[in-house]
Amino acid sequence: MMKKKGWFVFLGVTIFFLTAGNVAAAGNTDSTIVSPKAQMAATAPLRLSAEVPQEMRKVRFIWDPVPDAVSYQLVILKEAEASPANIVLTRDKIFTNGYEFDTSMIGKEKYGYYWSVCGIDHDGKAVGGFSKPQPVVSDGAINTDAPMPTTEFDKMAYAPLYPVYSWIPYAGAFSYEVQVWKKARAGGSSRLIRDINGEGSNIYDDAGYTDPGVYWWQVRALNGVGSPLSKWSETREFSVVSPVKVAALGDSVTHGGGAISTPPGYLMYDWESYSAVPIKNMGFSGNTVEDMLSRFDTDVLAFSPKILVIMGGVNNFRAGDSAAHIIHVLAQIRDKCREHAIMPVFVTATPINPDYMDKAYGVDPPVDGWLRQQQRLNAWIVKQIYAVDVTPGITDENGWLRDGWTSDGLHPDMEGKKYIGETISSYLLKHFPELRVSGNK
Repeated sequence: MMKKKGWFVFLGVTIFFLTAGNVAAAGNTDSTIVSPKAQMAATAPLRLSAEVPQEMRKVRFIWDPVPDAVSYQLVILKEAEASPANIVLTRDKIFTNGYEFDTSMIGKEKYGYYWSVCGIDHDGKAVGGFSKPQPVVSDGAINTDAPMPTTEFDKMAYAPLYPVYSWIPYAGAFSYEVQVWKKARAGGSSRLIRDINGEGSNIYDDAGYTDPGVYWWQVRALNGVGSPLSKWSETREFSVVSPVKVAALGDSVTHGGGAISTPPGYLMYDWESYSAVPIKNMGFSGNTVEDMLSRFDTDVLAFSPKILVIMGGVNNFRAGDSAAHIIHVLAQIRDKCREHAIMPVFVTATPINPDYMDKAYGVDPPVDGWLRQQQRLNAWIVKQIYAVDVTPGITDENGWLRDGWTSDGLHPDMEGKKYIGETISSYLLKHFPELRVSGNK
């Protein structure tokens, strides 16, 4: 619900580690490991690189995201046996599923070393154990010259209306520049649409791409004075298709992302990726219901959906707005749908968890009485002609977002997003059987 220009800020919690053995690298201060050899089991799939250049100055390690991991710990090992005595050094608080490592830190012996990674949750505990140690020289990318994009728009039924561009950070970068281009039709040249700068490992685009066509984006690293530090990355494409049959209007629960550090653009935390019905994601992180109403004409009407899934209100009730006020605005969105022959399908507002919010960096605590307002709001929602109640599966006995299903108290993580996506999908297929027809985009 809260828009975050970079979901890389770590929670203010303490991580407990076991002290490692001897540290070989001069000047290294990271000499810890999350757990002993017994926990170093294989899980995270690894990607292999091409042949190794003669001189390896740096290497980029990449791994698949681990569900509910807020950060990662990377260890460099002298041997393939993952024991504390073999640790050369560690790197903690890595907030992306990849890391660029300066190999000068480990000397000439680097060609015989190994690496392994472990996910860390919001409480500082290991998630799933360490991956199987892999040789440094045969994994990752050697002497990289550009950041590596990580978005998965190409795997989605539709690209999100508001893309979030993400990448593996480039070593030494101060900031980044992202360019978005639109491909021309046959015989023409691509046209530069957007040029955006930002820090961190992701940039939220607030343009809203409604013009049909094929787009592509690229990113490069900048130094402290804004000059290029790297080459442009490989390009990633996304397509804008209009009209669509089903769209979803909402806030960051709709937009995607999870486990604090993973931004929208990853399938794992995008609820519509778990839906059997293709859904155009029109979520915008940080939106209130007023924001959603103000975007209706520009965003929703541009795609002429037959069905509009409406998800919102959490940013209102947690900030102190009454259910009556939220309902008044949602009713206006409903009425606008009817004016344009769009079928509104409401989704109950997800609960929050104040205890987790207290632990999360940069998350304001909810006002007193939020639960009563959420319940009143949802009582109205379930009385609408079409309404999906997603709260039973993600709510505990106190009416809060279930323990273990969120990292920051606001956003459901993978299991929550999966539940929401599957529940909405089942409802749509039950009430709108025509969506079962093949090619229902």
